[in-house]
Amino acid sequence: MTDFAVQLTHVTKSYRRRDALRDCTVAIPRGRVAAVVGSNGAGKSTMLRIMAGLTSPTAGEVAVLGEDGPAQSAPRLSRVGYLDQERPLYRGFRVAEMLRAATHTNQHWNDDLAREHVRSLGIGLEQRIRDLSGGQHAQVALSICLAREPELLILDEPAAALDPAARHDLLQLLMQQVSGGGVSVVLSTHALDDVVAVCDYLVVMAHGRVVLADDLDYILHSHRLVRGPANDHRWPEGAVVIHGQRGARDGVVLLRLELPVAPDECSFEEPTLDEIVLAYMRQSALEVAS
Repeated sequence: MTDFAVQLTHVTKSYRRRDALRDCTVAIPRGRVAAVVGSNGAGKSTMLRIMAGLTSPTAGEVAVLGEDGPAQSAPRLSRVGYLDQERPLYRGFRVAEMLRAATHTNQHWNDDLAREHVRSLGIGLEQRIRDLSGGQHAQVALSICLAREPELLILDEPAAALDPAARHDLLQLLMQQVSGGGVSVVLSTHALDDVVAVCDYLVVMAHGRVVLADDLDYILHSHRLVRGPANDHRWPEGAVVIHGQRGARDGVVLLRLELPVAPDECSFEEPTLDEIVLAYMRQSALEVAS
């Protein structure tokens, strides 16, 4: 268990008559940058809040940084940094005031790190939060998270609604911190380009379930597309059909293959990450509807 930054086992989260999460099991290794992707309402934010200890599961077990037990315990919370997609900051505060407030509300705090991050981004300490651009607001919020020096950093849509330049700067800051060692990151995103740019582990969610979770490189290398009538093809031994219309004249089938892929299977087309994620989401929708 100590090899995992976070581990969920058969986790369900119910709200009255609706299940936000249903029997989710996933284990994210330490030292990785893991992306959680899926459509709106798939359960991404709920899963991240459970990982961060901000809400408890209705059923199942959660282990964070090798510790199980109450998710809201002070020792565990002090090791985890969480950034909500709303990035709540006091709009009337100046940046310096926001940083000073954080020194009194966090058990671990590196003020030099926070101030250096802010200065390096050209953000003035005397600027008021309400006067910052969306990108600057996000950068200050992330700087506060990083200054807590967490072992696990959980980010809910950290680059949402940012322009391309601000998105690039935010992801660069994140990667600089991770490359320093010792930090595991779990972030949710709708932008698969961000996944390819900074992540090495992928969790795909659909309808409150985890439908795929593995190393990003393994996912990309172990899937193949087959185009055209399925009767023209013989599936390789060990292949699993993920999604597709096998009898369609212009059909497309996504297969998961065992590695290494044999030479005679190389005629199959390598899919993009978008095609893989979409196939898993569509297959989940079919299973829910059936």
